[in-house]
Amino acid sequence: MTLQLMKDGQLMKDGHSMKDGHSMKDGWVGVIKGRPQPGAFAERSRRTQPQDIDAFADMTGDRNPLHYDKALAEASVFGKLIVQGGVTSGILNAVVAEDLPGPGSVFLEVSWKFVKAVGVGELITGRVEVKEVRADKPITRLETSVRNEAGELCLTGTATVFTVPLARR
Repeated sequence: MTLQLMKDGQLMKDGHSMKDGHSMKDGWVGVIKGRPQPGAFAERSRRTQPQDIDAFADMTGDRNPLHYDKALAEASVFGKLIVQGGVTSGILNAVVAEDLPGPGSVFLEVSWKFVKAVGVGELITGRVEVKEVRADKPITRLETSVRNEAGELCLTGTATVFTVPLARR
């Protein structure tokens, strides 16, 4: 029998979590980056480009004139060409799938508010922060945000992700 005290204060017995004196399976076995800890965060930044609009439109059919017609977009409330919301939120897909929780992660649920449009050529930074982690299943609740280079909030919300164990056993 092997007992191990985890960083989050949980007691593990032979790879199983001990809760209220009962053994509970560790749902994070085989997850490439392991179990994330509450408070952990990751960020990624990239500059939006006209090609992002074209690629997203090719994928989805979203050809809203606010993304293509410069004169119309400049005369609108936005005052500029803007990228599709999926381009803005897409950076969070990369943070979740590559950084935290990492490879094998897929969204189960998202709740996002788009609070400021992102223009073409703007530098955006996506951030996720771990709020809750289940021990019995590789499920994480994240606080999510996307900010522009001025630090203004463009997207805010939460996401719940499932991380498929991909590590070779």
